Amino acid sequence: MFFSSGLVAVLLMVLQWTRPGLPSPLRPICDPRVLDRFIKEARDIELAMRSCREGCSLSEPLFVPLTSVNFAVWEKEDVSEETLYCKQAQEVQSGLWLLAQAISAVQVSVTSTELHTLLDNSHSNIHNIVQVIRSLKFPEYIPPPDGTVHEDTWRVSSTLELFRVHTNFLRGKVRLLLSHAPACHHDTS
Repeated sequence: MFFSSGLVAVLLMVLQWTRPGLPSPLRPICDPRVLDRFIKEARDIELAMRSCREGCSLSEPLFVPLTSVNFAVWEKEDVSEETLYCKQAQEVQSGLWLLAQAISAVQVSVTSTELHTLLDNSHSNIHNIVQVIRSLKFPEYIPPPDGTVHEDTWRVSSTLELFRVHTNFLRGKVRLLLSHAPACHHDTS
């Protein structure tokens, strides 16, 4: 049976959290090496897209999340910490949803088996990261039913741009969210 490395990481995290009778260790996703693995895989597909010649062009631009972080908004002091983390989690989950939608659109046009496998892994990794965020007790993101796109987006016109955004989104907003998650600092005193 074939498991992607992302799925194995998520399974290990769940098994670690469910061991009866042992004190709760720092969650594995709080260990930056876990996210680094997802980032490395995103970077690998970004590099693979540089060499893609056939079946990798986009028929129309795709919406992707902004990767820049407005620290004034992300570190507001005039709202409760819980409200701030929930807002950040919604922004990250919204961005992951957009990336998953864009990758699904690319999967339809890719003809290379190798690239299709990379796209499947990338889509699976996004799903695994969303599951990790949910496991940290953040509210679940519900995509808009009418398909409207959030204002904090932009359009990419190539698969290379798409996967550059994917890598940078993981390096930036996802890393910030997970590194500041209350669950990652719960038992550190």
